[in-house]
Amino acid sequence: MFSDPRKTLERVEHLRLHPAKAEPRASISRHVDVTSRVIDGWTVFDVSARSGSNPARAVFLHGGCYVFEIDSLHWRFVAQLVRETGTTISVPIMPLAPAGQASVVVDKVANLAQSLIAEVGAGKVSLIGDSSGGGMALAVAMELRDRKHELLRAIVLSAPWLDVSGTDPKLAEIAPRDPWLAVPGTKAAGALYRAELPESDWRVSPIHGDLVGLGPITVFTGTRDIVHADALRLLAKAEEQGIQIDFHVGEGMIHNYPILPIPEGTAARAVVAKAIS
Repeated sequence: MFSDPRKTLERVEHLRLHPAKAEPRASISRHVDVTSRVIDGWTVFDVSARSGSNPARAVFLHGGCYVFEIDSLHWRFVAQLVRETGTTISVPIMPLAPAGQASVVVDKVANLAQSLIAEVGAGKVSLIGDSSGGGMALAVAMELRDRKHELLRAIVLSAPWLDVSGTDPKLAEIAPRDPWLAVPGTKAAGALYRAELPESDWRVSPIHGDLVGLGPITVFTGTRDIVHADALRLLAKAEEQGIQIDFHVGEGMIHNYPILPIPEGTAARAVVAKAIS
C-alpha cells in the first residue's frame, strides 16, 4: 500500500467513509480499568491499574502515519505498561488527517499533557509515542518546553517518524529491506497531516526543532525500518547539542518492534516501564 501514494490515499478515503473503531477491546479491561472522558471535543481513554497504582501519569500517542486509527497492538502495549508500572496512561483519540492537522493537533495534545502536569507536576508526566505518534510526542514536548514547563519525566519514542519530507539519503539504502513502509505512501500521508505547514516546520518534522530543555529521551529504532534514518539524525543532533539519549537499536528489527508480541518487544517494553515509572 505504501509503495504507491494513490493506494495510500485510496485507503485513507475508504477509512474516512468507513472509520475503524478506536475503542479498546473489552478484553483489556480484565486486568486494568478503562474510563473515558471528552476533552475539548476529543474522547480520551484513561487506563489505570486496579492495584499498586502510583501518581505517575503518561500520554500515549498512537502511530498510523497520522491517517490510520489506533489498533489492538497499541491497546495491548498500553495495558501491559499500566499493569507493570501502575502508571495511569491517557490515550487521546485524535482526529485523523486530513481532518486532524498538525497546527491544531500538537497544541491540543499539549493542552492534555498540561492538564496532567497541573495535577501531579511535570516530573511525574511522560509522553510515549510510536511511529507518527513518536514524532507527535517529540513535537508536543517542544511545545510544552516553549510554554515554560519544567522537564518531563520521560519522552519515549518508538520508531519515531521525525521528518515527513522523505529526503534523507539513507532512505534509499534502508527502503529495500523494509517489509512494511515505503517513502511514496508515507510522504502522501504526511502531506495530509501537515496541511498548510511546510515540511520543515517542527510541529510536522520535529527533527528540525531544538532538543534543549525537553527532559530525558528514550528512543527505539530497528535497522530494517525506513524511519531508522530519522532516529540516526536525532541521535546526531542530540550529540551536537550535548544531550544524552537512551538510544536502543534493534538489529534486523522492523518498524515499531517494541509494541510487537516478540521477545525483542518484551525487552523494549521493560525499558519503557522503567523510564515512565
